[in-house]
Amino acid sequence: MMGAPVAAAPAVSNGVTVRIDATQRSTPVSPHEYGMFIEPIGGLVNRTLWAELIDDRKFYYPVVPASRDTPPPLNAEGKPGVSYRKWRPIGGDDAVTMDTANPYVGTQSASVTLGGAGPRGLGQAGLGVARGKRYSGHLWISGDAGAAVTVSLVWGPRPEDRQSIALPAPAAAWQQADFAFTPGAESKDARLEITGTGTGRFRVGAVSLMPADNINGWRADTTAIAKSLNSGFWRLPGGNFLSDWDWHEALGPRDKRPPMFDHAWSAMQTNDLGMDEWMELCRIIGVEPYVTVNAGLGDANSAAEEVEYLNGAASTDWGAKRVANGHPEPYRVKWWNIGNEPFGWWQIGKTSLDYYTIKHNEFARLMRARDPSIVLIASGAMPDQLHPKGVKQNSTLESIQPKFGTEEDWTGGLFEKSWGTFEGITEHWYDRAEERPNAPRGDELMEFVRSPSNHVRMEALEWGIYQQRFPKLRDSGVFLSIDEYAYMAGPPNLKSSLAYATVLQEMLRHTDFLKMAAFTTGVSTMDITPTDATLNATGMVFKLFGEHFGAGTVPVAVDGSSPQPQPKYDVGYAHPKVVAGSPTYPLDVIAGLSPDGKTLRVGVVNATYQPQRLALSLAGATLRGGGTRWLLGGKALTAENKVGAPAGVTIREAKVSGAARGLVVPATSAVIYELPLR
Repeated sequence: MMGAPVAAAPAVSNGVTVRIDATQRSTPVSPHEYGMFIEPIGGLVNRTLWAELIDDRKFYYPVVPASRDTPPPLNAEGKPGVSYRKWRPIGGDDAVTMDTANPYVGTQSASVTLGGAGPRGLGQAGLGVARGKRYSGHLWISGDAGAAVTVSLVWGPRPEDRQSIALPAPAAAWQQADFAFTPGAESKDARLEITGTGTGRFRVGAVSLMPADNINGWRADTTAIAKSLNSGFWRLPGGNFLSDWDWHEALGPRDKRPPMFDHAWSAMQTNDLGMDEWMELCRIIGVEPYVTVNAGLGDANSAAEEVEYLNGAASTDWGAKRVANGHPEPYRVKWWNIGNEPFGWWQIGKTSLDYYTIKHNEFARLMRARDPSIVLIASGAMPDQLHPKGVKQNSTLESIQPKFGTEEDWTGGLFEKSWGTFEGITEHWYDRAEERPNAPRGDELMEFVRSPSNHVRMEALEWGIYQQRFPKLRDSGVFLSIDEYAYMAGPPNLKSSLAYATVLQEMLRHTDFLKMAAFTTGVSTMDITPTDATLNATGMVFKLFGEHFGAGTVPVAVDGSSPQPQPKYDVGYAHPKVVAGSPTYPLDVIAGLSPDGKTLRVGVVNATYQPQRLALSLAGATLRGGGTRWLLGGKALTAENKVGAPAGVTIREAKVSGAARGLVVPATSAVIYELPLR
């Protein structure tokens, strides 16, 4: 049986009845329900979507032996900073010094003093390259005419496992030298070497090496997969990273942008990814950009200038700068988010609620002055998510009641003091799986799968409280955007896919006010190596729902006589104690009509070890017979999708008949049915 984690097919359960009323309709599903979030957390983007192979390509760090490395400081959460591949000296520990007198970019460039016939220079190992694939690159060089400089790509231990290119003789002024390589074998530990012989010295500024099939700096393979998700929008460029990043410093030629240190993640960034690059990514993958501005260390005027740079006419000051950078047409970015988690103790620029509302209001005023058409989304947080550092809580509706209207209610504070300055408001949540080694396996699976969707249900219940506290909210059109969320439950596999399916189904129950959602992160939908990529088990969930319960689907009312029970076990740290799901236990069911009203779509998650019989009771419509199902499943809950291996989690299409007499939902599966209506 497809999706079952045991060899023998178990017996089918006695059955569950779902009552679907096609006359009770909610707001149609928006493509923004399936959005993605991304930020450059250390090397996250460089190792996935961005095509650059070289770390620290602008020499932020000195070129020294490994024994002289200084570890990066701890980040805001007290965790070790990000480590990168480093440049290492060749020809002696003292072969390279850092020249600060006239660096090409940033504060220093690498300077190599030559010693005659013995090569001296620098190299970086740990590069992943594919056999027969072309890699193009360049570097900036200056130096003495007596220096003979060579750049080499080395992919193995034998003398023939390298390709070397002699560069033009250096001169006193910085010059760009181009090169290209085609490795003769695949390697996970290739090495780029820049060495010289002769007399005098040579200096190296920015260095770049990318697969030649890159699309304006972005990887061709991973961006193609991202496009297949039909995400609607991507939220970018951060995230915690954003709160100490100045977007102005990432404009113009990439090689001349100074590297910066991201104190949020304790990581160096080359500043290769500026707003023009992020806009190009959105164009490549066919999504709307949703831009978050820096309201940490950033100021309102800087945010207004960013709006003008992206959206302003060529006649405006910052629009003219965009044109000068090679982008004549405005990007026309509609969606804008002011700040990222300004309430968090971990956040650079954290402040009080009272002060932040003043700050937010000024951001909104100046940003709208540059472009009145933009949609502004405030950075809120509901009481179940807010608590002091180190304090554990399991929120119930009763326990959070005293928090409404306090410092632990940023959403309410923005409703009270910033009303009219935003069209939407955000919520972020992250969940960790509980370890329940002594629970019966059926209970353990059900609790694991149901847990993260409770965050969505809690937010829906809190939204109802806000509608009572602020009656104007009901008909205002102000919406909720869950624009960061993730279930940190181990590797992406069939088991976690079932959990994410319940999360999406819970979101789709609340399209009347939950208009946007962005999964953390867009690249977490893929398994990625330096030379290849594939859609992982999590990505398959978004593919299933995006294609078969996608934009334009009209959710309809679902009821049943089998309520979801309270959890049997303690839910652990920071998990809300509410009960998500449809009243069709042990199944979770949603339903909707196709945009033309001719098809009923039914989504079902079966987080049990046996097939479940589902009887349909349909009001306001009549089934015509036949239909199609798309089944997400695998041979075991641990099934994964990995590069170089057959897909363990798949979506299989099959015809169904006799839906009016009931459906059999395979064990451990997420299924979407399309059933024609008369």
